[in-house]
Amino acid sequence: MHFNPYGGAAADLAARLVNAPPDQDLAALLAEAGYTPIGTVSSRQAAELLRWTRRLDTVFRAPGVEPINALLAETTSRPYISTHDGRAPHLHYAAEDAPIEERVKAYTAAGLAELYCAAPDRIGQCRRAECPRVFVDISRNGRRRFCSERCANRVNVARHRARSARRAG
Repeated sequence: MHFNPYGGAAADLAARLVNAPPDQDLAALLAEAGYTPIGTVSSRQAAELLRWTRRLDTVFRAPGVEPINALLAETTSRPYISTHDGRAPHLHYAAEDAPIEERVKAYTAAGLAELYCAAPDRIGQCRRAECPRVFVDISRNGRRRFCSERCANRVNVARHRARSARRAG
């Protein structure tokens, strides 16, 4: 596992939720992100997580103290240290028996808060105009501008073609 000091797995999960298509199997997404396997997500829980995802998206689009505090205020966060399943001590942000949507909300809000406090410029959105994706910048120099190499390449190829057309014209 790659250690991400910038909001950790919680901020990464927030970005994954924002980038997920609307019909994404949320239980699968949570499991792929390394979040505790939870079985199924009810339609009511999925609707609440989709609503929450729109709230997370606003933070990626315009990071700041007020929007992140608003996220935190909306959660049932009660941080505590857990050592379940033989794992090293780690933080939980909601009770283990809380509904999945409450646990995910508390976890992702805390991750974005931690990220913002440590390195606010690492909350990113893709700079390719046609791309709606967001990301947590874990690059060494903290200068990531695109969600992927694919988007960066598209922008660079378009610039190159525009320069070539100007020279030829």
